[in-house]
Amino acid sequence: MVEEPVYPGLREVFHRAGARLIGLLVGEIGLDIESLELALRRERPRLILVTPDFQNPTGATLPLQSRIDLIALTQQHNVALAEIAIYRGLRYHGDDLPSLRSLDESRSVIHIGSFSKIAFPGLRVGWVCATREHIERLTEAKQWSDLHTDHLSQYILHEFARSGGLAEHRRQMLETGRQRLSATLSALETIPEIAHFTRPQGGMSLWVTLRQGLDAERVLDATGGRVSFLPGSAFAVSRRYPSSFRLSFAGLRPAAIRKGIEIIGEAARRAAASTPERYTSPHMAIV
Repeated sequence: MVEEPVYPGLREVFHRAGARLIGLLVGEIGLDIESLELALRRERPRLILVTPDFQNPTGATLPLQSRIDLIALTQQHNVALAEIAIYRGLRYHGDDLPSLRSLDESRSVIHIGSFSKIAFPGLRVGWVCATREHIERLTEAKQWSDLHTDHLSQYILHEFARSGGLAEHRRQMLETGRQRLSATLSALETIPEIAHFTRPQGGMSLWVTLRQGLDAERVLDATGGRVSFLPGSAFAVSRRYPSSFRLSFAGLRPAAIRKGIEIIGEAARRAAASTPERYTSPHMAIV
């Protein structure tokens, strides 16, 4: 079971491994726990993967009680639970919530973290906290895929952290991320063609839904390549999301964000005025 909409890279990993995927709908506050309970009884899955903090693509964060209920349900149904925590360090507003693993007294939750979001995207250093059995199986799988982790990257990151550079870099990232998220939210509010958008307190992206009848792929095409975003179809498991798309704001300055969203608004107006025929050609990228 995976969240839906879901990051396409995660979806494709399991598709290529031959797994049957079940999409669990993500709303304003993350996973719907009531729907999850029904799905657990019906589907009897082996594994559930969730991103409790600033889920990609929606930016949703799971409330504390939902985290507690999620752990209880997976243990009740004897299902492995993996938490993707790579965005936890990117909170711009509000207070941090405890990770699923820290709430799990049995310590059975698989916790997946990374420095790629809080340090540098090109420095692919991450970690997994799990039971000894899980770690042994993951270690074996990793040895067959790439032999061992890059020691040089780990050393560079260690020295960067030891010197205080990582803490200062993260402080600057949080400040710029706060500005960029604010610019994104305020700019989206000016476009009447947008019916709804999520309002995350951190992370790198949010989810935008156009008013009924507007197709995200048509809007993307109408920008003439001046703006880049991923239409909702890229994040689908069992639903299409034709009117939705992900906006990633982490890599742009506020002025560029405002200009880009202005272009999206103009493109949405042109698309609304054109023929209602939907485009079906995909615009795929994984970032």
